[in-house]
Amino acid sequence: MEELSASEAARRFSAVLDGAEDGESFVITRGGKRIAMIVPAPRANGDAVADVLRRWQGRLAVDDDFAAAVHAAGDTPVDRDSDPWHG
Repeated sequence: MEELSASEAARRFSAVLDGAEDGESFVITRGGKRIAMIVPAPRANGDAVADVLRRWQGRLAVDDDFAAAVHAAGDTPVDRDSDPWHG
């Protein structure tokens, strides 16, 4: 786990994010004290979600296409400028 000062993390932010995407973790310090961590975001795939739902012992119906549908939803671009609650 790499340790970076807050200033260094700011200067190298794009590289730090690239590293996190590749599985690396970073500790951010300020004045020599640890203040934050940047770690890879957890990722779940459709198969993992389907397995969890199957463990509900038949309380929910999960068909064979469920994993593919979850995976496809994760690849769908999100328009962050629109209001999803506004009809």
